[in-house]
Amino acid sequence: MTRRCDLTGTLPLSGQLRSHAENKTKRKFRPNLCNVTLISDALGKKVRLRVTARALKTVEHRGGLDAFLLKARNEDLSAECLKIKRELQKAKKAA
Repeated sequence: MTRRCDLTGTLPLSGQLRSHAENKTKRKFRPNLCNVTLISDALGKKVRLRVTARALKTVEHRGGLDAFLLKARNEDLSAECLKIKRELQKAKKAA
């Protein structure tokens, strides 16, 4: 399983550790992934996702999972999140 955020698509970055003597050592900057269960109000179901701590803050700021998914770009979302987004759009049209 890749270390990728389901909501924002954040991936590990590569960089260098730099010592006082300016020695360079390769390293990875890994995203702070958390396994969380988010609730979709419109669909009335729970969704288990692997998201970064920053994405979790953004979900809360935008007003929940439904608002976040409707505003998010499709390229950033995982396949599971895209499926939920399509269900949300159908439910929004029906209402």
